[in-house]
Amino acid sequence: MTMLNKPSQKYTAFPQIDLPNRQWPSQTITTAPRWLSTDLRDGNQSIIDPMDAVKKNRFFDLLVEIGVKEIEVGFPSAGATEFDFIQGLVRSGRVPDDVTLQVLTQSREDLIRTSFESLDGAKSATVHLYNAVSPAWRDIVFRMSKEEVLQIARDGARIMREEAAKRPETDWHFQYSPETFSTAELDFSIAVCEAVMEILQPTPEKPIILNLPATVEAATPNIYADQIEYFCRNLPNRDAAIISLHTHNDRGTGVAAAELGLMAGADRVEGCLFGNGERTGNCCLVTVALNMYTQGVDPGLDFSDIDRVIETVEFCNQIPVHERHPYGGELVFTAFSGSHQDAIKKGFAAHDTQNDEKWRVPYLPIDPADLGRDYEAVIRVNSQSGKGGFAWVLEQHQGLKLPKAMQANFSKHVQHLADDLGRELDAADIWSAFQSAYHVQTPDKHFQLIDYEESRGTDGTRIFAGTIAVQGVEQSVSGRGNGLISSVLATIEQTFGLHLEIKDYTEHALGSGRDARAAAYLECRGKDGQTIWGCGIDEDVATASIRAVLSAANSAIG
Repeated sequence: MTMLNKPSQKYTAFPQIDLPNRQWPSQTITTAPRWLSTDLRDGNQSIIDPMDAVKKNRFFDLLVEIGVKEIEVGFPSAGATEFDFIQGLVRSGRVPDDVTLQVLTQSREDLIRTSFESLDGAKSATVHLYNAVSPAWRDIVFRMSKEEVLQIARDGARIMREEAAKRPETDWHFQYSPETFSTAELDFSIAVCEAVMEILQPTPEKPIILNLPATVEAATPNIYADQIEYFCRNLPNRDAAIISLHTHNDRGTGVAAAELGLMAGADRVEGCLFGNGERTGNCCLVTVALNMYTQGVDPGLDFSDIDRVIETVEFCNQIPVHERHPYGGELVFTAFSGSHQDAIKKGFAAHDTQNDEKWRVPYLPIDPADLGRDYEAVIRVNSQSGKGGFAWVLEQHQGLKLPKAMQANFSKHVQHLADDLGRELDAADIWSAFQSAYHVQTPDKHFQLIDYEESRGTDGTRIFAGTIAVQGVEQSVSGRGNGLISSVLATIEQTFGLHLEIKDYTEHALGSGRDARAAAYLECRGKDGQTIWGCGIDEDVATASIRAVLSAANSAIG
């Protein structure tokens, strides 16, 4: 079998929705929806080894901690394991008063009654009833007419009402899903939901939840938004219904469909953390929530320690969160490209000096610190990286702020090392390369400062007198100049015949406080006109400048 030259012979384009004057394209999301996690139900049924009670309890505690208020905890009629977990959770006293448990059931009498039994004693609970309504299910799976499918929904609603009446101590909520909504006739879905509402009698004060699932994502997300807006416009007694979305990711646009569905009038989003779910997964609640966050909207969910959330999800699902998963992936805040690194580095520098708190760092739509990530992994260095990358790493790990021209000089050393090793360079690799290139804090120096004194001559010049080890042999030296650095340069030339001219000099503190060290950078011109760089680091800024001169001298000899 191969892909068809004319796929239209086998597949049909999804029909457009007749929706004149659609309003959703001009809407924006300004408030968070109600969130429902279905990790313990839809997510659990989609993993190779379903979660045991230990994992389910750990996942439940995580959902409560991050602020999810509605949690679909299982499918109690699926078996004793599911039923016992749900009943155990109800009796445990671990369910906060503001958290509502939800269970799912097909529209079958025995399954509905079992579902209510599993929630005996709950303070607040939602029973989620569903039956499939689309033509493919009616004609192929059930071989039923529209009226027969409609009657299944009515019968289920009546049993829900009866079972709830038996347990008045629980604050019951009803949810109905016209399953396979996205591939069903819109008017028929509305008719089925209207029939269910007539039986359950919701009010604006006690609304029903109508969940409109894209059970299998079959169209572009704008069509799903059209379906939601059409449904909201034409549903009788709309103010007595919470419109909920349950998107899947078969076309890779489950998040987009949920966002456009909210713009189209929906009130609630169902999904899983990091998009676990059948086939290609459910809508990712993390992505939708943090997309809102980056637009200045409080999502009501707390991902301040996203790595711990990932740790729990991976442990419970035994599925790794992909390195490129939005917001949570290990590499999503990491730049290897030189141009990206340069832009990010400049963005952070600008952010440190701006007068407001607005986040404007190129390539980073969110501040990693808001999610508990540090900045060390934002820029990583390999053979594709530029000078901004390793300069960032040196600054973050060593506090060094290399002059731009020195960055260009050092980049050749880094590039050679990356090519030779054929892998990513870590902070230790880069620091070692810097030390080697500029003879900083390394024992194998030609010239090494042992001790010195500085004095002022009667003519106002500065006199350098000290001891320098030359290839390990100490030697007393001295020289005179207009300043400390020029006196050291004069000493080097008079004693060792090495001529260096200063082109530029910069210095800065390494850190802050009384014990902060200093770094000095010296750009020199050698006898033949070549540029030579030196770097010195010391607790004393004057000594750091002397070490920078000797660093340049060592490079010139090398």
